[in-house]
Amino acid sequence: MTYRPAVKDIAFCLDHIVDQPKLYGTAAYPDVDADLRDAVLDAAAQLAGEVLAPLNRSGDLNGSKLNGDRVEVAPGFLAAISAYAEGGWYGVAADPAYGGQGMPKTLEQACFDMFNGANMAFTLLPTLSQGAIEAIHAHGTQGQKDLYLPKLIAGEWAGTMNLTEPQAGSDLAALTTRAEPNGDGTYALTGQKIFITWGEHDGAANIVHLVLARLPDAPKGTRGISLFLCPKFLVDGDGQPGARNSVKCVGLEHKLGIHGSPTCVMAFEGAQGELIGPPHGGLAAMFTMMNAARLAVGFQGVGVAEAAWQRAVSYAKERRQGKSLITGQDGAAIYDHPDVRLMLAKMKAKTEAARAICFLTAVAIDQGKVAEDENERLRAKRREDFLVPIAKAWSTDVGVEVASLGVQVHGGMGFIEETGAAQYYRDARIAPIYEGTNGIQAADLVGRKLGSDGTAAMELAGDIVHFAKTGCVGFEAEFRTLVDAVDVFMAATEHLLAQKSAAPLDVAAGATTYLQLSGDVVGGWLLLKGAVAAKTAEGDAAWLADRVKLMQVYFAHVLPHASAHLAAIKAGFAPLEGLSLSFD
Repeated sequence: MTYRPAVKDIAFCLDHIVDQPKLYGTAAYPDVDADLRDAVLDAAAQLAGEVLAPLNRSGDLNGSKLNGDRVEVAPGFLAAISAYAEGGWYGVAADPAYGGQGMPKTLEQACFDMFNGANMAFTLLPTLSQGAIEAIHAHGTQGQKDLYLPKLIAGEWAGTMNLTEPQAGSDLAALTTRAEPNGDGTYALTGQKIFITWGEHDGAANIVHLVLARLPDAPKGTRGISLFLCPKFLVDGDGQPGARNSVKCVGLEHKLGIHGSPTCVMAFEGAQGELIGPPHGGLAAMFTMMNAARLAVGFQGVGVAEAAWQRAVSYAKERRQGKSLITGQDGAAIYDHPDVRLMLAKMKAKTEAARAICFLTAVAIDQGKVAEDENERLRAKRREDFLVPIAKAWSTDVGVEVASLGVQVHGGMGFIEETGAAQYYRDARIAPIYEGTNGIQAADLVGRKLGSDGTAAMELAGDIVHFAKTGCVGFEAEFRTLVDAVDVFMAATEHLLAQKSAAPLDVAAGATTYLQLSGDVVGGWLLLKGAVAAKTAEGDAAWLADRVKLMQVYFAHVLPHASAHLAAIKAGFAPLEGLSLSFD
């Protein structure tokens, strides 16, 4: 079974659930219309299905190889990297002033949805370059933009993020990499970074490392972090790579999954770099990269979930075992066993919910660019900020859950590598960890994003209730279920707001469950929007009927957990108080 890009699912979500057409013909996207959107999706599907997907298994088996300090990518990847660059895919949403196509973030991420499903390990390469492009565009000097952005957007050069250090992990305050002034406006970077995705490879003429480091006068903590641009090859004023910089890969991590993606240990030994943004202003620039990466990682969860579901449902319809309770047939396809069918339905329902949440986040980003009113732009930004941690964490948890269920559907064959089901599980498992673990996403949600008054959460709840009251004709039972879930969401929000100052430990202990509840409710809302639209949409009748059935599965098996989530949130830290978990 080969991966088939989910163009129909993506287009339906964009058109009928997250209302992407409202971006068409706006001042920010004057040339974008339905025909252009469809052409881009079709081209992305062709690249994903014909170029990237065939390399997924071989990349997993062969991986990247370290030869001295040079990384050689898996067989076939160099040709795929060239095809990706030649197709202009690095620049889908990038600034046209530097060679980009200036299309909506939503459309860019629709392509990444398919690329991740086809080959997540490969897609990490453009994902990291995308983050570098956005950071340089937002915080670089004009000279840095002119020199580096055209090369990155053309795919001639690649980008990386060098944040993590062995002793620091997610604690950026503990970073020790040093940046000493050279006296000519450049800096000498010294330190070691780990877990650097695509930090070294032979697929680009140059690699632009964005590195967090400390200046000699840096204050302690995160306020003392600066961001530096450090190329693999030093660049002259005409943009031509010259001498090799003193940064190199000194090891490749041996990982559970994503073997086709080289995860590097990078050593900076007085490497020449230049500041991006002001001294000690690296945190703001880093968050530009991280926000781009977090939404992209959410789509990794979606893409892998889609691929794992496709493989599982194909196997379930082919594998024959036992007697069907539905037809009475002996030697029936295991798809006819209710437990198997329920697993497959939950896999697909959650995948579609995660897809819609991620696209809703992308639309909020785009809406901030097209809104003419300042209040609308601020509201879109609040929506984006609130949804980003949910899109990243909820969707990547779904990716792991769906990939695990995919193994389960295969039974014992799922535990055998040759079927391919296990690779999805191994690949998906990293996504809840990197770009800020999902626990960090939850802490961010209840901390900065919820704020002191919960405005963004209340606006979101208001939109859901408005839809439930006006758009649910023919779905009265689901309307009641959704409104009840929103009531629980608001009760949880009010509880956490009330406890922020009085009981911060309780808030921290309930953060992950609050994020789960938020994702469950938003996902239910969006699936119901899709079901309502499917009732009147034209097209494949069976496929549209499935939109309704999948929503009903979600409302029967996911949304009812809302009250249990609220109880867990209110339990707070008390069950953990004094817990030793000793082995003795």
